[in-house]
Amino acid sequence: MDPPSLALVLQAALSQNPEERKAAEESLNQFQYTPQHLVRLLQIVVNGNLDLAVRQVASINFKNFVAKNWSPNEPGESPKISTSDKDIVRENILTFITQVPPLLRVQLGECLKTIIQADYPEQWPGLLHWIKCNLQMQDEQIYGALFVLRILSRKFEFKSDEERTPVYLIVEETFPHLLNIFNKLVHVVHPPVEVADLIKLICKIFWSSIYLEIPKQLFDPTIFNAWMVLFLNILERDVPLEGQPSDPEIRKSWGWWKVKKWAVHILNRLFTRFGDTKIQKPECKAFAQMFQKNYAGKILECHLHLLNIICTGGYLPDRVINLILQYLSSSLSRNSMYQLLLPQLDILLFDIIFPLMCFNDNDQTLWDEDPHEYVRKGYDIIEDLYSPRTAAMDFVSELVRKRGKGNLQKFIQFIVEIFRRYDEAAPDFKPYRQKDGALLAIGALCDKLKQTDPYKSELERMLVQHVFPEFNSHLGHLRAKAAWVAGQYAHINFSDKNNFRRALHSVVAGLRDPELPVRVDSVFALRTFVEACKDLNEIRPILPQLLDEFFKLMNEVENEDLVFTLETIVDKFGEEMAPYAIGLCQNLAAAFWRCIDSSEADDEGDDPGALAAVGCLRAISTILESVSRLPHLFVQIEPTLLPIMKRMLTTDGQDVFEEVLEIVSYMTFFSPTISLEMWSLWPLIMEALGDWAIDFFENILVPLDNYISRGTSHFLTCKQPDYQQSLWNTLSLIMSDRNIEDGDIESAPKLIEVVFQNCKGQVDQWVEPYLRLTIDRLKRAEKPYLKCLLIKVIADALYYNPSLTLGTLQKLGVATDVFNLWFQMLQQVKKSGKHVNFKREHDKKICCLGLTSLMALPADQLPGEAMARICKAALELLVLYKNQVAESQKKDDGNDDEMDGFQTDEEDDDEDDSDKEMGDDTEEGDEADSTKLQKLAAQARAFQPDESDEDSDDEYTDDDEEEVESPIDSVDPFIFFVETVQVVQVSDPARFQTLMQSLDFHYQALASGIAQHAEQRKAEIEKEKLDKASAAS
Repeated sequence: MDPPSLALVLQAALSQNPEERKAAEESLNQFQYTPQHLVRLLQIVVNGNLDLAVRQVASINFKNFVAKNWSPNEPGESPKISTSDKDIVRENILTFITQVPPLLRVQLGECLKTIIQADYPEQWPGLLHWIKCNLQMQDEQIYGALFVLRILSRKFEFKSDEERTPVYLIVEETFPHLLNIFNKLVHVVHPPVEVADLIKLICKIFWSSIYLEIPKQLFDPTIFNAWMVLFLNILERDVPLEGQPSDPEIRKSWGWWKVKKWAVHILNRLFTRFGDTKIQKPECKAFAQMFQKNYAGKILECHLHLLNIICTGGYLPDRVINLILQYLSSSLSRNSMYQLLLPQLDILLFDIIFPLMCFNDNDQTLWDEDPHEYVRKGYDIIEDLYSPRTAAMDFVSELVRKRGKGNLQKFIQFIVEIFRRYDEAAPDFKPYRQKDGALLAIGALCDKLKQTDPYKSELERMLVQHVFPEFNSHLGHLRAKAAWVAGQYAHINFSDKNNFRRALHSVVAGLRDPELPVRVDSVFALRTFVEACKDLNEIRPILPQLLDEFFKLMNEVENEDLVFTLETIVDKFGEEMAPYAIGLCQNLAAAFWRCIDSSEADDEGDDPGALAAVGCLRAISTILESVSRLPHLFVQIEPTLLPIMKRMLTTDGQDVFEEVLEIVSYMTFFSPTISLEMWSLWPLIMEALGDWAIDFFENILVPLDNYISRGTSHFLTCKQPDYQQSLWNTLSLIMSDRNIEDGDIESAPKLIEVVFQNCKGQVDQWVEPYLRLTIDRLKRAEKPYLKCLLIKVIADALYYNPSLTLGTLQKLGVATDVFNLWFQMLQQVKKSGKHVNFKREHDKKICCLGLTSLMALPADQLPGEAMARICKAALELLVLYKNQVAESQKKDDGNDDEMDGFQTDEEDDDEDDSDKEMGDDTEEGDEADSTKLQKLAAQARAFQPDESDEDSDDEYTDDDEEEVESPIDSVDPFIFFVETVQVVQVSDPARFQTLMQSLDFHYQALASGIAQHAEQRKAEIEKEKLDKASAAS
């Protein structure tokens, strides 16, 4: 399509008529891969004779096509853009970047970023030469060169080591010219704002080039000084008054203020990253010493001078104030810098820092006009990075932490004086905003005050005198601040419990406050009060109203802190939440969908809705855990959660996939049975696992185990869909993929284990396919842990059906190799004497059961020599298993004694309270519930990989021992071994006699010991059964 025809199609793409627009879009899609199409789009973008709207559509199409197709997505994929078209684009885009209007330059800049990322330096070696030449030209060419150099330098901003090598040449070729241009621009008399735009580009290039390390050219003191003189010039000179926008929102983005911000930003980076001699590499220490000696103090003086603008009522952008205060906070730990700061510290602290902490006109305007935005800004981590108030709080905290002697007392006296003046003044003259700042300061310093004499003993009195009264203030911001401060101190030891009660009830009352920010701060404070509350009867009577207020608030704002508080309440009250569980899940599900809708509507990607959505799912999991002993509730909750699970188990849910899988795990484990609706999630999970969710395999394993172990009959009999086939398809795809590393497929053999253990005698047709798959991966496996898992699959198969499994291994011609490898792995020990493989009790038990099962085979399948070898290996394993179980039991008993002996007073109090509250008849139920929860938690733990390497002595902790609930839990390996040998003795006495004669004295002693232990185990198991029966009756 020629340029005029393409321009007409692009014009049609702007049509108000939907049919015309659709036809144009289809035409663009049809021709997008034809030769020269990309070049023609660029021709239209740069054609000044065409309508700007058409050029803009062309620029967007051009940008999107370049982003998607400039580099192949997959290795070996054929390129979508020809080499000749790429050459033409690279040659022309640089020329036109400065000639197009700013609206189009932004789009071409994005294209340039994509092309540079992909092509520089290998496919575009001439780019740096073009930049260098244009830096020596006139105005427009210089701007173009700086614009491109900024994009190029940003490519390497976060690169380190070898990836950073191209930066050295870029700096060498361009920095002398940049310095020259910078110098000329700084000395322009009455400079227009366009000069600021050029300086800003130079600053950004410098920033990207020094972000991770100082280029060696700047180690030359003369060159570095030349740059520093210019940055300090920018820092010291007044921003031109002429042309400054009056609107503060526009003013902060004005060119000259942006230049000021970048200069401060760069000097901060040089100071904090490269100016500290303690953290520098030896080769950079001289630079750090030179920076400290010659520049750090001078920058500090400039910063203090800038801050004085605030004292005189002048304007300084929030981000500049924030950065300056960060510099001052970093200076506190360095003695020479602190000495420079000391003469002006009082002015800084009381005339600049403290006023920044106080409620101000902008706060009041936002509070009145947009309370939702006020709340968002107050709880947004990103806002904190730019906020002068946060930086002021950080400075005070650092000051009392690093230079507390004298300064803490002085600052607290200042705050106390504000409290005094406030209390003594008539209502019309009270310094309300200063009181707000003083409360903020007290809250920010709570950690320091709680551990410092004499303040820690006065905290309760301070709260009663100066914080609690503000719960009833006529000003919303003081009511909110009172709730926040009270929350900060909720954990102190109140001598008068009525004061704790008063604060708690005031915070709860704040949930019904007419002002939204007060309600949100009250919810935030409530969390710490619930955590600190020792007598839940304080909250229990108001729990229903509390939850109602909660969900009203969740309907108004999306805030993950709300969800954190709800989680804390659920956690604290546990099963008492049962009457509210269904309503809670319904409200949380509704809140989740609202969060998802707002997150999808937010183009910026930093909407708090996404975080709150994760919080909603986490809270649902907490509720499900709290009612885990009430399976009937899961049936009632399921319809509410199914839509979430169904949608979020697809690619739509990648950001919350882990949380959703946790909910699926609870629903499939604690429900009385797994419903057909829950089974409908299986195909979604399998599709995700086979397509994109390999990183979540460990999380996926838990619900899949539940499906197979708790819904075995349905798993085996259902053919529409065929779950067995579906599992095979996915596992074979993953295990045979040579691009997937050992560590990423560890969950696959664990799943095969689940099938063999739960479907004994019912999946004969899958034994050979799974063994083929296992053997194939075993041949390629490198990680010892994966090898152990794969051998365990073979052990499980032998326990499942020894005759079929051994026959299959022989048919595949690998029986001898497999057993040789297995025995070799069993015998492998470290220098310390510890075994390298099969370290868990569970591993040893599976191996014991597999090997013992072989011994039951007739002589024609298992010759005498092989049987003797297997018997010896099984005996050695059983002894290791017995010792490990005894050691674990000993540690558990030790831990119990330790807990009994060292329980804290706080725990004693809690225990007494809970006995009073709950009665004494719940112990048995709690134990059963605890066991069930432990089993579900254990599924996740048991599926954790052993990341350690072979030489590590610290490969497993005792926590790793707890394993998945499975049918083999009830099989005692000692009894199983003895009974198997007894069967051989009865069925083939001659063979038994031969076996016994093949065992030397050592193995006979082992066999005798195992036989005795088996009898002991029989007696213990019988006693356990009687005890259970007795407890049940």
